[in-house]
Amino acid sequence: MRTQVAIIGAGPSGLLLGQLLHKAGIDAIVLERQTGDYVLTRIRAGVLEQVCIDLLDEAGVSERMHKEGLVHGGFDMLFKGERHRIDMNHLTGGKNVMVYGQTEVTHDLMDARKAAGLTTIYEAGNVTVHDFDSASPKVRYEKDGQTHEIECDFIAGCDGFHGVCRASAPRSAIREYEKIYPFGWLGILSDTPPVHHELIYANSPRGFALCSQRSQTRSRYYLQVPLTDKVEDWSDEAFWQELRLRLDPEARARLVTGPSIEKSIAPLRSFVTEPMRFGRMFLAGDAAHIVPPTGAKGLNLAATDVKYLSSALTEFYQEKSEAGIDAYSERCLRRIWRAERFSWWFTSLMHRFPENGEIGQKFQEAELDYIINSEAGALSVAENYVGLPLDFGE
Repeated sequence: MRTQVAIIGAGPSGLLLGQLLHKAGIDAIVLERQTGDYVLTRIRAGVLEQVCIDLLDEAGVSERMHKEGLVHGGFDMLFKGERHRIDMNHLTGGKNVMVYGQTEVTHDLMDARKAAGLTTIYEAGNVTVHDFDSASPKVRYEKDGQTHEIECDFIAGCDGFHGVCRASAPRSAIREYEKIYPFGWLGILSDTPPVHHELIYANSPRGFALCSQRSQTRSRYYLQVPLTDKVEDWSDEAFWQELRLRLDPEARARLVTGPSIEKSIAPLRSFVTEPMRFGRMFLAGDAAHIVPPTGAKGLNLAATDVKYLSSALTEFYQEKSEAGIDAYSERCLRRIWRAERFSWWFTSLMHRFPENGEIGQKFQEAELDYIINSEAGALSVAENYVGLPLDFGE
């Protein structure tokens, strides 16, 4: 087989890249080691920045999002038992975010790819990448007991943190930065109405909590828990009881509980790899960076990686210029480090760090008090949360 771009990974970043390239008339094959159904079972983030919304519009896959997504112009910060709203829409001159689950984004991209008759190879085993330091890269994989090879011009590594692409980069050419946080998020998904029409981020003496949602009838809640906790340690009732203890009286009274339809514990980490280009192989999304979910940046960063990459490849094919692909890594990393900083800061602000003692909690409360009483402080939070413009600082 031959294609122009071989995309490894059929998550939202790989599928979005494939869709944008298709719109530009560039041929791409997507390889995925799991089944399509398995990909759709991954429960992930659901807050989309305006830049991500615009990209889905550009890709022609946003119709259902605009019908079913929930536009949020602000969110609440809860500390010392009281909630305070960050009015993002007012502070940023009209910008909002959209609550629309990553699973739904993936579904829309899969449907668009299928409708266009584009090639996606699921259950591709033992994927390996070759000769990406030359003008003739190759991807090999196994399916139905046979080995197949794809010749291509470029390889896009959209295959996640544990994928083959970053692992195949020469160790001497790569540098990795990582911070592991000493806690995880216990998340629960339930078919219950959200406790509030916008998100609530809670800093409590018992630990962080987040009240989020996927629709008017489906809620997503999180609790900060020790890394030693196991999902089976937490019954639904134990989760709801602990969540109540971390909320304010009004939210506690409005909380509707019910059986969980998904429950999991996710560790928190900050991770960045540099660079994101190795010859004719590019990394994008979780293959290159992980952010703690506190700032809702994971999917949004992946989408902007894909925007930069699709633009660079379009420029290569249509204008015979390599300027975009030469600048890809640097452009992405500037944006990534800004988002990593915000996610680290927001995580540090809202979670309990027992080793910091009572004075650590006082520092957090003073910082939160400053944010809600200073327009400059609130603006800094708001503009980072809605997402910095693609050309910020350029």
